[in-house]
This record gives sequence, C-alpha cells and structure tokens, in this order.
Amino acid sequence: MTVNRVELQRIMASLQENGLTVEAVEDGALVQHGDTRVALFVEKDPQGGVIVRLHLDLDLYVEEDSLPDILIGMNLMNQGLDYGSLNLDPVDPEEEEPDAPLTFAVLGRSVLWLPELNAAELDRLREHLRRFETEVTETVENTLHGPRGMLA
Repeated sequence: MTVNRVELQRIMASLQENGLTVEAVEDGALVQHGDTRVALFVEKDPQGGVIVRLHLDLDLYVEEDSLPDILIGMNLMNQGLDYGSLNLDPVDPEEEEPDAPLTFAVLGRSVLWLPELNAAELDRLREHLRRFETEVTETVENTLHGPRGMLA
C-alpha cells in the first residue's frame, strides 16, 4: 500500500523538531543519526496506523563464496539484536561479466508499527530509531574490530 505523504511529512517534522537532520527522498526520508544515515519508509497498514521500515546501509559487502561463514556470523549477531536485524541484499552487478561472483550488501533493517501518529507514538519511533542505529552499528563494529573479528 502507498503512504499518504501527510503521514511521512508528519514523521519527518517530528524528527526534525527533536534535532535530527531529515532529508526527503523519492519514496521516503533519510534520517541523519550520529555519523550514519538511516533510510525511513512509511506505508499505511490496512488494519490501521502506519508501518515504518528502517534501513541502515553498513557499507559492508561480501561475495557469494563467503556466504556460509558470513551467514553463521550474522545469525550469531542477530541473536543479540533487539531493535533490528542484519540482512543480505544482492548488489546489482555494474559490469556484465557472466562468471563474476554475486556480491551482497549487509544491511540493518527494522520495522515498527505505529497505531497512530500522536506524540507518544512519535516519541516511541524516535527511541526505536536511536536504539536501532546504535545497536546495529555497535554490534557490527565490535564484531569487525573485536578480538575475534569476522572474516569476509
């Protein structure tokens, strides 16, 4: 379902009022939180309210031959996440090489349902956004730079 632009603009205005930098994009918004930018998309829920989807591009890429090890590591990391999850998305190849290995981007993703857009629910969204970005970023950084860094 498509979102009414009014709902997206209300969410963007609320985030801006609370000191976050928000930039409209084609079908959503980019929210600057610390050093990262979280993509935010909103759609109407047929049963009422809106569904907010958050996407955090981690600038991590893996090739298909590393997938077994990466999937085990991501599964372990996801077990410790409360506000989102790590996912793999295939990257469209820039060059048309038939034998080139597939590459996947590692993304943080989260979904939040807001039954309405009142002040309490918008506060809950801001807190969820903050915790999502912090939790995913810290988990990945600790894994990559910790004593048992993930090999990709």
